[in-house]
Amino acid sequence: QVQLVESGGGLVQPGGSLRLSCVASGFTLRWFTMSWYRRAPGKERELVATMTSTGGISYHLDSMKGRFTISRDNAENTMYLQMNSLKPEDTAVYYCNRFGVSALPWGQGTQVTVSS
Repeated sequence: QVQLVESGGGLVQPGGSLRLSCVASGFTLRWFTMSWYRRAPGKERELVATMTSTGGISYHLDSMKGRFTISRDNAENTMYLQMNSLKPEDTAVYYCNRFGVSALPWGQGTQVTVSS
């Protein structure tokens, strides 16, 4: 079965860190351009970061440059999002997916809450 499962979210204080994981099954993750997205309460889903099949990386929001790092482990067929210096405005449900027309149905995502 082709699917993606996100995990690693939680409640963290401002300034804290989390590492999100995206485990792929049924396909080889490194063959695709993969992205992290997030949906904050009351807002549309937005693109956070993208990694191409050749390892090219883009961060799509200025607010996360220098704080978020996208990576992948080909052996584990897993993509990660390391999030440092978290802010309350980073609170959202975070999703991973294949980018563009190869996107899969959305999974449940993983909730990240940044609050003191």
